[in-house]
Amino acid sequence: MTARASGTFKVGSWDEKPVLTLDGGGKLTRATIGGSYSGDLEGESISENVMWYRADGTATYVGIERIEARIGGRAGSFVWSNNGTYEGGVARSTLSIVPGSGTGELAGLSGEGRFEATHGPEGKFDLEYWFD
Repeated sequence: MTARASGTFKVGSWDEKPVLTLDGGGKLTRATIGGSYSGDLEGESISENVMWYRADGTATYVGIERIEARIGGRAGSFVWSNNGTYEGGVARSTLSIVPGSGTGELAGLSGEGRFEATHGPEGKFDLEYWFD
């Protein structure tokens, strides 16, 4: 049975460092981001993200995030991957729960979703999830 979760994410820490900077303005960075989720998913997270910024300020990024959480009345942790873009002041990502990453009562968790945030400390997420 598929369930749905939505809510907000708030950035608690952001440590971004350049990996490579080009003369033309492009750059590759890596960021460690910590934060918290509220809504249908309640918990804390830490993620590693690799971002490619173009000279015009837009970006493409990928990341892996571990979330210690409560969702659907169950507690544990899981990992999801994100793949997104930053353009026009908005970050948009697709989310996919990594198979086999659930622990505790979240063992067997699978799902896919979306994340969106304007430039700032808070964003919104929607997730469809199920248990194998």
